Amino acid sequence: MALNVKRVDTWAASIDDKPGALAAKLEALADAGANLEFVIARRAPDKPGTAVVFATPIKGARQIRAARKAGFATAKSLHNVRVEGADKPGQGANITSALAAAKINLRGLSAASIGKRFVVHVAVDTNAAAAKAVSVLKKL
Repeated sequence: MALNVKRVDTWAASIDDKPGALAAKLEALADAGANLEFVIARRAPDKPGTAVVFATPIKGARQIRAARKAGFATAKSLHNVRVEGADKPGQGANITSALAAAKINLRGLSAASIGKRFVVHVAVDTNAAAAKAVSVLKKL
């Protein structure tokens, strides 16, 4: 499959559940030069009136300072593996089957394809599971 597989830090921030709150967080990162490739935002059903945003990559001192100032922190309990490759039918099934065969439980998965490429972000619960996922997926 010739996949590009690597660990990435995911940054998270709490946001108010109101118009413009997400835009403000993303603007703070953009102003610092962040070129985000992955953003997920959703309401926090257990905390009415709030939401959460996850983003990656945030790198370099300027972006890290801006992220922290905007309320972002690296998600310590979320271990993320980024997988990229040529898009073709069955890629998601191949990736998730390989992880299942290795007994790696997924905390979450997000995927998209654009043109002839795909990217998948696999979230697991521990550093050990992320390292194992990288090892398994690099063999595909």
